[in-house]
Amino acid sequence: MEIWQAIILGAVQGLAEFLPVSSSGHLILLQHWFGIRDNVVFYSVMLHVGTLIPVVVVLWKEIIGLFKKPFNKFWYLVLASVPAGVIGIVFSFAFDLDALFSENIWLLAITFAFTAAELIFAEVRSKRVVMENPINAKTAFIMGCGQAVGVLPGISRSGTTISAGCLAKVEKSENANFTFLMSIPIILAAVLLESVTCIKEGGIGDISVVPLIFGIITAMVCGYIAIKFMLKIIKKANYKWFSIYLALIVIATIVTEIAGI
Repeated sequence: MEIWQAIILGAVQGLAEFLPVSSSGHLILLQHWFGIRDNVVFYSVMLHVGTLIPVVVVLWKEIIGLFKKPFNKFWYLVLASVPAGVIGIVFSFAFDLDALFSENIWLLAITFAFTAAELIFAEVRSKRVVMENPINAKTAFIMGCGQAVGVLPGISRSGTTISAGCLAKVEKSENANFTFLMSIPIILAAVLLESVTCIKEGGIGDISVVPLIFGIITAMVCGYIAIKFMLKIIKKANYKWFSIYLALIVIATIVTEIAGI
């Protein structure tokens, strides 16, 4: 992997992990376009580690608050993580999603289009319905079910979580903070599952250390920017531009398949 490729992949992972556009879908598409095949799983693990750091930096007060009595939000976070955890484990044993979507780019076009549609729904609902509910067991579970749908490449984890929060009429600031808190266990789970896959495939093999470092640093910086940006966007419920962007990605994905790129 070249340094410039690592920087692009790091930027995409950092931005798309928290912007509602699907990091996994973008990484699969870029790896397909760049023809990257070596150590893909290991690089994905390390880029996920890079995106975990800015979450901790930005939300450290909320993270500390999880461990203060009566621990309500901690248990809500556990509850919200269960659906995605179950779906993720089942899919990891039943399917190789990355390989499946890499070989069937049409699937990415469908899931990207789904994300675009749900973001339009989230914006319309946020502006027509009063968002006033707190995070509780019911709303946390609904958001967790949304996050579970985001296991599929091309369907944004943050996008489905935000949309589920809008469906549950969660207050916008609460929706924003809890969405990103929910990313911590799911990113840790992704690192664990990808690490197991990496070991099964024979370890890390020959890696290019310098591009890897550039990729991780880029993912950290871009992740930080994306989180700060999205905290403001969610409060304004202005998602239509992401939908327009995803519509363009759908077109690019279809053209890619038709052209045989």
